[in-house]
Amino acid sequence: MQIRLPVLLVSLLIAGPGICQSPLHMDLGNLYQLSDSRTRSIGPENPTGQKGTGGMATLENGTARSAARDLGQGWKVNPYIIIKPGQTVTIAEVSGSGIIDHIWMTISGSWRLDVLRMYWDGETGPSVEVPVGDFFCMGWGSFAPLTSLAVCVNPGSGLNCYWPMPFRKGAKLTIENLNRESISLYYEVTYSETPVAEGTAYFHAQFRRENPTTYKKDYTIVDGIRGKGQYVGTYLAWGVRNDGWWGEGEVKFYLDGDQKFPTINGTGTEDYFCGSYDFENQDTHQYEPFTSPYSGLCQVIKPDGLYRTQERFGLYRWHITDPVRFDQDLRVTIQDLGWRHDGTYLPQQSDIASVAYWYQVEPHAPFPQFPAAQQLEVY
Repeated sequence: MQIRLPVLLVSLLIAGPGICQSPLHMDLGNLYQLSDSRTRSIGPENPTGQKGTGGMATLENGTARSAARDLGQGWKVNPYIIIKPGQTVTIAEVSGSGIIDHIWMTISGSWRLDVLRMYWDGETGPSVEVPVGDFFCMGWGSFAPLTSLAVCVNPGSGLNCYWPMPFRKGAKLTIENLNRESISLYYEVTYSETPVAEGTAYFHAQFRRENPTTYKKDYTIVDGIRGKGQYVGTYLAWGVRNDGWWGEGEVKFYLDGDQKFPTINGTGTEDYFCGSYDFENQDTHQYEPFTSPYSGLCQVIKPDGLYRTQERFGLYRWHITDPVRFDQDLRVTIQDLGWRHDGTYLPQQSDIASVAYWYQVEPHAPFPQFPAAQQLEVY
């Protein structure tokens, strides 16, 4: 009997009508199967990704020309780029059809003020518009190890994304620097040149933040999604302003015309993120950070007794084996709810930032106005 690991993210590309069915998204059970797809990679040392053009930078135009001055062309002359304050740089642009397989980067500056955008097939509005830190589940701007199927964050600040991202006519990825100083970016975007069927579902990700949330009103993770698709993930950066347990709020999915009441209604925040009972270690009576293939409490930032006075948490939940499918529209919310000491629920006003990840057939509805730097910053 053949034993196979879960098909990493392939189910997302074969789960619905018209979805791309490509053999190149593999697990260990089918790595021996050959493909006519061509692997390409874009980065500072090969900004076009073209065959046979890597490592061509000369000392005159390389960012590491001083370090390479005794070695010359071909010796790590241009491993990173500099992005000036207020500047938007296209880090990858591809023509034709293909699938982005992996994105790796390490970037300076405030990760909340480094903004990642992605555009498919020549669209003018982005399908992905998220601060770099939040996209890679590091919304508080500091490193924490994370090991999952879709996102991995490795020492010292290696940000990795494995969501498959198909496109039929072209793809463009940009970074905008909203910091007050220049930033450096090392990166690699690996993709496959391969046919992609019409009607393919495209990857989307959208950022939101409320600081503070509105009293006695559900926080909206995403709304206004129109078309056919499937919701595949949630990341929350949650800053708590009160003592006690903060995660009683239920996650709700309003599908295909749901109004007052949702079709899917969870039982609590830690339950949605696949934990239980306050994420508490019963022996130490402390929060127990964890990462797993599909969910995690990847960050627990505690007060330090001086300037860091708030508790802050990072949580992710990937719907890889259980995507939430919708035919017409989707809205996702969570209640900002804790406990009072008398055992009753406490409506809270927390600092919550979120990223919603989903696939859908284009065109997508326009995204809300992206926040200004002052509304994004972590302080």
